[in-house]
Amino acid sequence: MLLPGLLLVVLSALVSLAVTFVVMRNAEYLQVMANPNARSSHVRPTPSGGGLGIVAGGGLAALSTSLSTPWPTLLVLAAGLVMAAIGFLDDRKPVPATYRLAAQLGLAGILAALCVPIGQLTAGIGLPLPGFVVLMLCVFGTVYWVNIFNFMDGIDGIAASEAAFMLGGAALLAVVSHPVLVEQPVFWWLAATAAAAAAFLVLNWAPAKIFMGDAGSTFLGFIIAFFALATVALGWLSLWQWLILGALFAADATVTLLRRLRLGEKLFEAHRRHAYQRLSRRWRSHARATGLYIAINLVWLLPLAALAGDRLFGVLVAIVAYTPVVVFMLRTGAGRPEETQR
Repeated sequence: MLLPGLLLVVLSALVSLAVTFVVMRNAEYLQVMANPNARSSHVRPTPSGGGLGIVAGGGLAALSTSLSTPWPTLLVLAAGLVMAAIGFLDDRKPVPATYRLAAQLGLAGILAALCVPIGQLTAGIGLPLPGFVVLMLCVFGTVYWVNIFNFMDGIDGIAASEAAFMLGGAALLAVVSHPVLVEQPVFWWLAATAAAAAAFLVLNWAPAKIFMGDAGSTFLGFIIAFFALATVALGWLSLWQWLILGALFAADATVTLLRRLRLGEKLFEAHRRHAYQRLSRRWRSHARATGLYIAINLVWLLPLAALAGDRLFGVLVAIVAYTPVVVFMLRTGAGRPEETQR
């Protein structure tokens, strides 16, 4: 399975890059040109919707997996494609937030109820919770994460690099602990989706030639949520490892959200007040801000995630991982009104 798996990883990356290039060349025809406005982090019209390349690369990996693991792979893929389609429509013309949220809740419900073994997940989490409570937590946690990932896609390279890190890091941690996973098709689906996200960076790194758009960010958020739930249920990784891998996005988005909530603002209104956006303006560089997030992921969060496999010890490691990250977000001014930024 090793050689076919590696070939799938390479093929998914190539498909992702090729489809992204096609979207970039046909952005005006597809009506996905992103024009700058007062809340944008870019200054010139730029093609968007490039996340369709990641959808294609990740979708190819899922279809390959379905040959040996048809259930629930095809259902997860179908739900992910619906999520991407809604995102693509939103890239072309804004879809009302209430409609998007309703669709996300429905798709997350399908994921939790039909695609994840709740009993195994409950055992994997290690908390004495009723199955129904765990299911509801999965639904709302998935929707929250999808929106976090979408909100955090605001400067060149940041969302694709985060997805590649989380999925690639999860694959690495899982196979180091369980080498036999190289024989599992789902493992290669995970690795190939990471490769599809990484390949997108060729055209999305600053200065970006194309943006991911909601089609890619919502798809990735949904697929990452699935892999997190599935690998915890299968015993490949702990919940704490996934929480640590996603700490930068979770902390930045949550601190920003709480500050905006305290100010009584409309939470679905676009803004430029995440920590990474402030850093990119302060340094006048998307690449430096994204590079800093990559460095924190690799130097701080990945080693700690490697230590968090034990369910009890993992809680302590997660606290250690999050504490300086949250302090960093607060000191950077995440969520603070722009006029008060120092």
